[in-house]
Amino acid sequence: MQGTQEVVVLRYGHRPGRDDRMTTHVGLTARALGADRVILPDNATQSAETVADITDRFGGPFTIEQDDSQKATVRDWDGVVVHLTMYGLPVEETAPEIRTSLDSEPVLIVVGGEKVPFEIYEAADYNVGVTNQPHSEVAGLAVFLDRLFEGRELDAEWPDADRAVVPKATGKKVVATDETPADADTVGGDGDADTS
Repeated sequence: MQGTQEVVVLRYGHRPGRDDRMTTHVGLTARALGADRVILPDNATQSAETVADITDRFGGPFTIEQDDSQKATVRDWDGVVVHLTMYGLPVEETAPEIRTSLDSEPVLIVVGGEKVPFEIYEAADYNVGVTNQPHSEVAGLAVFLDRLFEGRELDAEWPDADRAVVPKATGKKVVATDETPADADTVGGDGDADTS
């Protein structure tokens, strides 16, 4: 999140066809909940393009990269490595210490896609579990980022956005950012932004 050391999410592994939607959602969640950048596998081009498109339309700052050497990225990371896994120590015990490290070091958050090799568990400074139950890696990333940033990410501003969502109790409204929400026409016929 801007203002601290860099927080980077690395999607470890991607099976084209099977993981496309999940990998895209890892990137979108990283962006929306405070990470500065996401590193996707080199075979996740469609996901990278979708996340880049959303960033262009709804604002940044946020960077999308692709990497064909994920093990090396983890091994060579100059900062704290956090691996999200249901086998890890509870997030409520580890997040405060990781948050403190953000004052002086960047944090790399590893989110597995396919089976994560044991060497990633060994390379991680923290293996963190968001509950010790099976669930979505996207849910784990969202909860971890929220605990890391203590909810501050929910008030983020999105410079350079072309459009913005206007919060409503019912219905949907998306407006061009150069218009005021009160009198702007919605973007698109029904105000629903195309995020896919």
